[in-house]
Amino acid sequence: MMSDVDGIALTVFLFFFIVVTVMGFLAARWRRATTLDSLDEWGLGGRKFGTFVAWFLIGGDIYTAYTFIAVPATLYAGSLVGFFAVPYTIVLYPIIFIFLPRLWSVSHRHRYVTPADFVRGRYDSRPLMLAVAFTGILATMPYIALQLVGIQAVLDVMGIGGGDANWFQKDLPLFIAFAILAAYTYSSGLRAPALIAFVKDALIYLVIIVAVIYLPTQLGGWDGIFDSVQNSFDTFNKENADAIAAGEASGKGMMPNDMTTWAYASLSLGSALALFMYPHSVTAVLSTGKRNVIRRNASLLPAYSFLLGLLALLGFAAVAAGVQVENAQLAIPQLFEQEFSPWFAGVAFAAIAIGALVPAAIMSIAAANLWTRNIYKAFIRPDATDADEARQSKLMSLFVKLGALVFVLALPSDFAINLQLLGGIWILQTLPAIVLGLYTRWFHRHALLAGWAVGFVWGTVVAYQQPSVGDPGSHFGSPVAPLEIFGWHLSDKAVYIAVTALVLNLAVSVIMTLLLRSANVARGTDQTKPSDYHADAGDVDVTEELPST
Repeated sequence: MMSDVDGIALTVFLFFFIVVTVMGFLAARWRRATTLDSLDEWGLGGRKFGTFVAWFLIGGDIYTAYTFIAVPATLYAGSLVGFFAVPYTIVLYPIIFIFLPRLWSVSHRHRYVTPADFVRGRYDSRPLMLAVAFTGILATMPYIALQLVGIQAVLDVMGIGGGDANWFQKDLPLFIAFAILAAYTYSSGLRAPALIAFVKDALIYLVIIVAVIYLPTQLGGWDGIFDSVQNSFDTFNKENADAIAAGEASGKGMMPNDMTTWAYASLSLGSALALFMYPHSVTAVLSTGKRNVIRRNASLLPAYSFLLGLLALLGFAAVAAGVQVENAQLAIPQLFEQEFSPWFAGVAFAAIAIGALVPAAIMSIAAANLWTRNIYKAFIRPDATDADEARQSKLMSLFVKLGALVFVLALPSDFAINLQLLGGIWILQTLPAIVLGLYTRWFHRHALLAGWAVGFVWGTVVAYQQPSVGDPGSHFGSPVAPLEIFGWHLSDKAVYIAVTALVLNLAVSVIMTLLLRSANVARGTDQTKPSDYHADAGDVDVTEELPST
């Protein structure tokens, strides 16, 4: 890790950071509405984004510090399941192609702003709506925290934060970046990350393409890189055989073995099912102006999956380049600092930091919308005006970011990907109410609430019980656990806790629905009708797409 600040890298980094900051504040004037004092305008950008803007915005949800920092870090550290993020994004797009257009249609017909709005309208259940809103807010915080970890990693490698410095020197740069993000999000709403996403994606594409072409020429080609990685991992496993056998260290490898295949598969499937349950993903989708915009994006977004695979391989490149860091999250920033000229390293640092700011802004807006629509207006102030809602969301967007800082400080971040996977355990428990609700009203509202509670509590308890390797007294150290349900041991093979919790959730929901329906317990009034799920721009109460997009 560098001990002195490189002036050229810092200058380039600050240049791009200042550019996107100015863009963030100017975004309030972009496609300017009469006022931003409504959630439709502040929180959903006027619901008018077309295919081009939506591609960058939805991509901004997916291409985060998770992809630039966390995924390569798992490969650098020799995780046997570290490559799961690539098949997960491949599985993802057919899923969203099928169900998200239905959510868009019913939401635009009824002016729903959040997934919890839909749940209340579909099931006539305030408790179930509250459960979905609470889960969305909670699950978003560790995801935002992951973005802050990404920014912190860049600042640490640049020598202007982290390390063993005092509190002021260590955390002040991160807090400044946090404050700037909070300010332009408050000012411009969803328009800010939508506009900044153009710069972010251009930088990311540039950095990745240059890296995957240039680095192999310096490291003996990809064959040489893979050979170096395999030799490094084999040497580590041999030297630490006793510690690995005792559970004090994790073995390293490039591919899953027999004991980790279920973890690999369940992480891929569970993450794919969970991603568009997150409120920020739904927010990006609902900001579009036409139903088919979503399907076109589902067809175009796999281009990001290709780049994700290349990005993940940079973790192996860092091993081959001899990058030595105790915290795996620093591996990729350190690789760019070590292998590239200062000016290009500055570009890479800016790409990583901006790649964290864009999704962090969208996430905080989405979580704030949940608070405003499904807690504040639903339970505290039912007569709130559009301006009151916008004001509440702006303020709540600040508190959500503060909550994310708590996750950064309270949970182990040596493997920041665990922060996102922890949120996945929670958010996946809303899938039955949201996704199944788009197709059927068979499930009883009380059964869905009971299923959510069982899945949420069980998943949280099991995740809490997982220690970090080598630290038996720690908690939330791994998102996977041996397959065991309420003391009934099924397999030693580890499975993503979110998937097991979802199976329990569905089982409880089905059994409780059968019991409640047989007892004729009131099911509530469904505000939607079948035609709502096929509504499009130009239909009654559906906003048209802007011609310019």
